[in-house]
Order: sequence, then C-alpha cells, then structure tokens
Amino acid sequence: MNGYEQLRESAAWLDMSGYGKIRATGEDRGRLLNAMATNDVKSLDPGEGCYTLFLTAQGRILGDAAIFNLGESLLLHTEPETRFKLQEHLDKYIIADDVTLSDETEQWATIGLEGPQSAEKLKAISAALPNRNFGTVLWDGGFIAKMSATGAPGYRIFCPESQHSDLLQTLKAAGVEEADPEAMRIVRLEHGKPRYGEDITERYLAQETNQMHAVSFSKGCYLGQEIVERVRSRAQIHRVLTPVRVHCRLAPAPGTKLKVDGKDVAEITSAAFSPALNEVVALAYVRVEQVQARKEMVVDNTAPIRTAYLP
Repeated sequence: MNGYEQLRESAAWLDMSGYGKIRATGEDRGRLLNAMATNDVKSLDPGEGCYTLFLTAQGRILGDAAIFNLGESLLLHTEPETRFKLQEHLDKYIIADDVTLSDETEQWATIGLEGPQSAEKLKAISAALPNRNFGTVLWDGGFIAKMSATGAPGYRIFCPESQHSDLLQTLKAAGVEEADPEAMRIVRLEHGKPRYGEDITERYLAQETNQMHAVSFSKGCYLGQEIVERVRSRAQIHRVLTPVRVHCRLAPAPGTKLKVDGKDVAEITSAAFSPALNEVVALAYVRVEQVQARKEMVVDNTAPIRTAYLP
C-alpha cells in the first residue's frame, strides 16, 4: 500500500518540519495576537488552540496559522511560505507591549499523522490523543495537536529536532509509511481542503475563502475587522472557494477559467488527478450565483470538459 492509499484507507506520516513555528512569550502575547488574528485567541485556555487568518487593514489575507496555547507561551504554526512574513507583520505592531516573538522552526520536528486510522496508530505508539480540534496534549518532551492538512482525520506531532529520527523509526515500526507531498495534495483536494499559498492568497477576502471557522464575530476589534464586518452586513462577495470535479485525467492549470453559456463563472486555484475517483479534483473560486444555481460548468468551449461540484 503506497502513501496515497494509506492516507485514504489507513494512516500515513507526513514530514512537515519545514512549516513555520513562531513562539510568542510575554504578558501581552494574548492581547497582541488577539488584536491581529481573525479568531478569538485571548479566550484560549492552556491545551486549546484555533485556526485563524491574519489580514491587512484592507481585509486581504496575509497568511493563516494554527495557534496553540501552551501555557507559558502561544505557538503559531504556519505554512513554510508565510513563516517570515507573519513574524515581520506581527513585529511591526509590537510597540510598548511585553511580547517577544522567536522563530523556533529549526528547533522542532513536526510530523503529521493522517488518515482514518491515525488515532489507532497513535495509541499503538503509546501517544496521548487530544480530544478536540486544535487541542494539544504534552507528550515525550513535545506535544501533539489534533489537526489535519488533508481534511482526513489527523494529528500533528511536535518533538525536539534531536528526536526526529527516533520518532520516524517508531512510526515505521508501527506499520506507518510516509506519504509524499503530492499524495497529501491529492487527498486534501479530494476533501476540498484549501491551502494558503495555492487556494488562499492576499488576493482574497476572508468570506470568499469559505473558511469561516477561522473568524470570530464576537471577539472585538482586530486588524482588518472593519472589512470583514462590512462584507458580512452587506453580503458583498461575488465569489466563493468551492470544491469541484473535472471529468478528465489531466489536471487544468491554476488560473484556468470555467464557463457557463460561454461566460467565465469560476477560476481554478489547484487541481490534481484522483486515482480513487478516476477524475480530477479541484478547488475554484466560483461566482456566488453559480454556486446557488449549480449549473454544470465547462473548461473549454471548443472541446468541453465538463465540471461538476463535489458532494
């Protein structure tokens, strides 16, 4: 069974050590991050976490992150592409605050364990299991968070870099094999899960991404909130990120337009061929009225490749 099959049917490990890990310490850490993030960071108790977006003053998305309350600190876990950008962004807003940001990416190995049997595999290596999404538990000098990059059930193991090799050997001894980045990409698209840098960028507004679990509407002020509230009160979005299937084997390139009656109604952000479904799975920003009508789209008017919505 290869890594792709294990992600779908059992469990596989993903080396995510290159993902950014930024630690915030100091008495004002919760206040600062709460004023910068779209989700409610200040209310997190130790052992809790959340998924959040970081916006510009114009409401555009600078990056996303999982934030974990580790007791004496808050840890931001973000995509490799936004590791430096987010730290620089947050640093600009530290004026008289008691907050220190430190990049600990190189100090921590990060291993994702994902798939329908991921919890069983963790139990097999005597690991602790968090019981809520983005919750954490301490384990073996590090901690484990309940979160997923693919949309399948999953966990993220954070351990000191010195234990990296030993952890991988332990997982292999438990019958868990590695899934490569392409397998991870296919499975996340099968689940309709977006990734910052591909499907979410500074081009988009929060509501357009369809990731509203990243936004709190009751937490108070934060950078970019005025735009988020204006969009909510006026319902002023024209497109929304939507999972689709393309009935072919060759994945269209990012930026490919989807049409109805000769008019552009959507744009693909990422796509991959799914061996399990025998067709292409993709994410696309689709015009709101088209999502509501759910008319079949085509990729090309001259040689139509039909496109439908994922269930």
